[in-house]
Amino acid sequence: MDLWQLLLTLALAGSNDAFSGSEATTALLGRESQSLQRVNPALGTNSSGKPKFTKCRSPELETFSCHWTDGVHHGLKHPGSVQLFYIRRSTQEWTQEWKECPDYVSAGENSCYFNSSYTSIWIPYCIKLTSNGGTVDQKCFSVEEIVQPDPPIGLNWTLLNISLTGIHADIQVRWEPPPNADVQKGWIVLEYELQYKEVNETQWKMMDPVLSTSVPVYSLRLDKEYEVRVRSRQRNSEKYGEFSEVLYVTLPQTSLFACEEDFQLPWFLIIIFGLFGLMVMLFVFVFSKQQRKEN
Repeated sequence: MDLWQLLLTLALAGSNDAFSGSEATTALLGRESQSLQRVNPALGTNSSGKPKFTKCRSPELETFSCHWTDGVHHGLKHPGSVQLFYIRRSTQEWTQEWKECPDYVSAGENSCYFNSSYTSIWIPYCIKLTSNGGTVDQKCFSVEEIVQPDPPIGLNWTLLNISLTGIHADIQVRWEPPPNADVQKGWIVLEYELQYKEVNETQWKMMDPVLSTSVPVYSLRLDKEYEVRVRSRQRNSEKYGEFSEVLYVTLPQTSLFACEEDFQLPWFLIIIFGLFGLMVMLFVFVFSKQQRKEN
């Protein structure tokens, strides 16, 4: 009986050691990856004075770049010593080797650019910044989570019709997708949001997102100038890209009055002419009655 207890104790001890080793490996990767913490395109402000990630963005689901603060003005002696390292998970395992940024130049200062050879969708990435051999910031994300397309281009408009009152008009606004977004082959599906306002207004009117590259805008006031802009986002995403250049729309004036709200009837003239008309009618009536009496 004592022999069986001894064997059972040894088996339990061995399994505990194996489990502890597995936990240590997971904890080590967890410290690096923060359990695959999801990254926001704006990763927060830098309050520590150390280099810190500010944004990771993919414009077309084929490449991406990450940017960070340099920390030069916060005691960092050698700005060039800031390096970015990354790992990505293939199948179910994380690669244990951290690789350095493939391109520090193409995306500008304090950035790392990943071209299509280094970009994979549906595969989680973890990135970290190191300075003087120590990690100062790290984030994790998937490329599809950081898509923010470039602005649409080629905005133009055409007049659809003018109301019978000559006060309002409808127009059709068209645009082209971002040049680097492969929407023709369906690699990325974009939806667009159009906003417009009168030139002198401050509040933009937003229209519902659409998948097409044109949308009608109804009941614009004639003889007014409007500003129109469009932005896009990946379908089912919440993050829009930058707005397009503003399109200015000037509608022609075809009615006698600019609009019904601006037109005010000259009531005093109406009253004067009305009284004058009544006096004329009264004079004619009295004169005709006087003529009958004389006859």
